[in-house]
Amino acid sequence: MEFSFPVTKTSRPKQKPDQNNLVFGMTFTDHMFEMTYDPERGWHDGKIVPYGPLMLEPSTIVLHYAQMMFEGLKAYKAKDGRILLFRPEKNAERANISNERMCIPLIDEKLMVEAIKQLVRVDRDWVPEAEGTSLYIRPFIIATDPYIGLRPSKTFKFYIILSPVGDYYKGGITPTRIYVEDKYVRAVVGGTGFAKVGGNYAASIKAQEEAGKKGFTQVLWLDGVERKYVEEIGTSNAFFKIDGEVLTPPLTGTILPGVTRDSVIHLLRHWGIKVAEKRFTIQEVYDAHAAGKLEEVFATGTAAVISPVGELCWKGITINVNNNQMGQCSRRLYDTITGIQYGKISDEFGWTVAV
Repeated sequence: MEFSFPVTKTSRPKQKPDQNNLVFGMTFTDHMFEMTYDPERGWHDGKIVPYGPLMLEPSTIVLHYAQMMFEGLKAYKAKDGRILLFRPEKNAERANISNERMCIPLIDEKLMVEAIKQLVRVDRDWVPEAEGTSLYIRPFIIATDPYIGLRPSKTFKFYIILSPVGDYYKGGITPTRIYVEDKYVRAVVGGTGFAKVGGNYAASIKAQEEAGKKGFTQVLWLDGVERKYVEEIGTSNAFFKIDGEVLTPPLTGTILPGVTRDSVIHLLRHWGIKVAEKRFTIQEVYDAHAAGKLEEVFATGTAAVISPVGELCWKGITINVNNNQMGQCSRRLYDTITGIQYGKISDEFGWTVAV
């Protein structure tokens, strides 16, 4: 084994939650991974330790200047007992894209994947088996210099924590109501929209809160300059099936290069379905609906995989998508991706990695 990390087992194991009533992101396993960086030794002292609080000085840079990054992926329990990861190398690759943007030292991508695998092995009994459940994996890096002043930190901590989860949305796979946000801005070209960093999500909270008060599940973000080009749906990538063609915004620096997004594009092309990564406006979406050509809208991401959209509301005008039903294309994508993730169908693309 190229990387091996010492394990300190907890002396106080937690009671595991009811698999049939898991709330997303509320429960955490017995152990976590921890690794340190300093300029003299680089990344070093990786270890698996009991899950617990972090000791940080009040002046720690991450608390004041948000120098950090994070990732998100899952482990799945297959029917034959195997525990599978889905394309973890893509998360490690994206982690270093975020690191580069945030002036965080790059981390060995193979080390990151191996750390995930070894931690999941230690807490393998926490991987739930109930239908639709999984073990959410959250790697993150924080700047740890105790310093008040705007400069890159010289020291960092890399952690991985685990959380057994059920459906991201309480209603499961039901079409969501989406509010088209044209007041607040999430990201602009030259910013950090393409990186997975906390500031992007903090910037979206206000819009999400206001949309929630109006009865909407999520927001559809428009571009930050002209406020007309479609970008993301909440924390997920957005797809629109119009007149037989699937459209999704291109990776121009303002949206996250999602692993599920990449998988969806790959599958659509593999099936011979026309898919285009291009800029298009919310007006074009509404015009397509008026012409009877808007067939499906769905969001993609690690948490929900495929989330169909049943309604869009823009400037007070609400349109219904596919009679508020999950479309044939999004259903096929969901069944195929989750089928591969849980080992129910053949993985002809080599996307899964056994723990």
